[in-house]
Amino acid sequence: MDRKLLLIILDGVPYRNFRRLFGNLEGWVASGEARVWTHRSVLPSTSASCYASIHTGVTPQDHGCTGNANVFRLKQDDVFSQVRKGGGTTGAVAHSFWSQFFNRSPFDVVRDIEYDEPESTTINHGRFHTMTGYGLINQMTPSDVDLFATLTNLCTRFDLNYGMLHTCTLDSMGHRFFHDCQEMDHACFVMDEMLAPFIPRWRAMGYEVIVTADHGQDARGHHGGRDPLQQETALYYFGAGEGPAAGEVIDQLQLAPTILSRLGAPVAETMKAASFLR
Repeated sequence: MDRKLLLIILDGVPYRNFRRLFGNLEGWVASGEARVWTHRSVLPSTSASCYASIHTGVTPQDHGCTGNANVFRLKQDDVFSQVRKGGGTTGAVAHSFWSQFFNRSPFDVVRDIEYDEPESTTINHGRFHTMTGYGLINQMTPSDVDLFATLTNLCTRFDLNYGMLHTCTLDSMGHRFFHDCQEMDHACFVMDEMLAPFIPRWRAMGYEVIVTADHGQDARGHHGGRDPLQQETALYYFGAGEGPAAGEVIDQLQLAPTILSRLGAPVAETMKAASFLR
């Protein structure tokens, strides 16, 4: 496999926050270097349920993760396993739920916090965090620049074909401060500024890049239901693929087959949605 792609998931960013507050991403859209679409999550629009659907391409009603309190090793084929079947190398820098879903469960904080397993059939190189003790007073989130740097380190050291990064910072900020406030505006500004230097670096390394969220959040910092603020986010794409018209809505189940198609990896039979890039 000689193709490469990175998926960057900024947890809990509603469409309107991406389009209003991420000036660097929007600048690349304006210049034509990126394209952007609306991305609609599965239901429930709950974090763990969305993580599972993004990578398996099936609904929560099929994979069985009904929310954050119901995390287990999924049985469906997923993006990591399909990239491995295609001969590629995978890596993830993310919350520990991702390791439980796609590598092994339960999560052992010593064994699974960091691993390099070249023979793994799913995630070869994992760097995870647990956010143990998370609450409104202490978010327990790592610095995002550290996460972006860690993913870049894995790409450099192991020549990943597929790398995935997930950060909960903005989701946690939304739950704490809600959305019509200076704190949330500033948090989005900081995330955009931290992410921006890495995108041209990843592109120069030969990666296509997708930046999106798992779901949105409403004005009270809630998600899980069908409200468009909770379910809809934006998806930015940097690469040579041809996508749909600007007004089209991307279904979350399209992400897995799209990523695999871009990489030239086999798309699992359970992934029924169509790729949105060609």
